[in-house]
Amino acid sequence: MSAQTGAVGILAGGGPLPARVAEAAAAAGRPVFILGFEGFAEPEVIAPWPHETVRLGAAGRMLSLLRAHGCTDLVLIGPIRRPSLRSLYPDAEGARILARLGRALFAGDDGLLAALVRLLGEEGFTVRGAHEFLAQSVAQPGVLGCIVPDEQAKADIQRGIQVVQALGRMDIGQGCVVQNGLVLAVEAMEGTDRMLARAGECRQPGDGGVLVKMLKPGQEKRADMPTIGPATVRNAHAAGLKGIAFEAGHTLMTDREACIAAADQAGLFLIAITPETFAD
Repeated sequence: MSAQTGAVGILAGGGPLPARVAEAAAAAGRPVFILGFEGFAEPEVIAPWPHETVRLGAAGRMLSLLRAHGCTDLVLIGPIRRPSLRSLYPDAEGARILARLGRALFAGDDGLLAALVRLLGEEGFTVRGAHEFLAQSVAQPGVLGCIVPDEQAKADIQRGIQVVQALGRMDIGQGCVVQNGLVLAVEAMEGTDRMLARAGECRQPGDGGVLVKMLKPGQEKRADMPTIGPATVRNAHAAGLKGIAFEAGHTLMTDREACIAAADQAGLFLIAITPETFAD
């Protein structure tokens, strides 16, 4: 990451990661300003930092606040449900930006996010990936914790890789659940936790299945990297699964040690995989 002296602007959705990025940026000597998206950012997470809460449609206010706080680099982090156009109520600048996004508004999430990254660059900002600040939250290939996947789990992971890659090419989702070769659930816009609940309802007799989370092929990873946290582990356990496989180097762990501890306690494996070489 090239040296910068301006502030890091964090466009914050839900979860704890906006604060983790703020901590890492501040530790690197960078000023921090958080824009929390109304209805998504958690007030207690962003409260310790200079921040403002804004509506998703208030693009003019967003840009003016980022510039007023001297932001040069931006990080988009934390889940946000994709809003309907009718619910945005854009301000004047927001309407101009919506017009600039054009057909990307009606594309899949990755097409829209890639367009937003490009547009923010055109506005003079440098968009950074959260992983550039959170190196410790990105796992290298291998098993984390005490539990190791068995041969059936490895076969299910391989099947899950194929499924998620197919889903990703259609810009649908980043995850699926496979049990003994049977696809129990795939992730769409509802998110991982609700997919896991559905997988639990569809679980078949026998050994539990596997959650597989990966980047979509060609995805703009500065905007929407796959994320897992302790709640993911607990929900996987509640769904009767026996492990989680996620893409090494391209998945953020909201709390690495807590994820490992929760997985060990539940008897689940955690494995960071490289899809191209997993079967080798």
